[in-house]
Amino acid sequence: MNENINKKFRNIKGEIRILGVDDAPFTPHTTQPVMLIATVFRAGNWLDGVIRTYIAGDGRNSTYQIICMVNSTRHKDQLGVMMLDGITFGGFNVANIREIFEATGIPVIVVMRKYPNLIKIEQALKRFPDWKDRWNDVLDAGEIYKIKNGNKEDIYIQICGIDLEDAETIVRLSATRSAIPEPLRAAHIIAAGVITGESKGNA
Repeated sequence: MNENINKKFRNIKGEIRILGVDDAPFTPHTTQPVMLIATVFRAGNWLDGVIRTYIAGDGRNSTYQIICMVNSTRHKDQLGVMMLDGITFGGFNVANIREIFEATGIPVIVVMRKYPNLIKIEQALKRFPDWKDRWNDVLDAGEIYKIKNGNKEDIYIQICGIDLEDAETIVRLSATRSAIPEPLRAAHIIAAGVITGESKGNA
């Protein structure tokens, strides 16, 4: 990653606007539309908005749809960073975080509870004719960093358009109720509730 293109945060305020993106529950291996929900949070304390879009299950349009969603929202000018719950949505619709950053100008932080098994991911992608393109999207997400968040469980992140130190600060600032930053936790709960009628668990 070219650090010169990273967004510089002179000071990270307690009300930094964060967009958190997660997919809704879906039937495995579906090719039907899968809902993406994005929440707009002031750090981890205040919900300002909810945005929705759709991607194709196991498709190739998550990057494009996320870009369109971000660029068309009235909240865009206020966004400091966006967070993605992993880089695969609706099955194996892989988002390219470099393309998302380049097209939106909004730095991207990918958040994961567990260190991904890249060998298994590569094997799973090989059932698709265009698996090499999908795998390149996985590789483009770059290095995986472990984040220690006080007494909460460790999580893992990937970044684009932002320095690691700033990303760590934003993750810790927004993880107010669990190890998962609140914009993602809320997106998960909302998406599950919309699709199934009632969310389960705390995300």
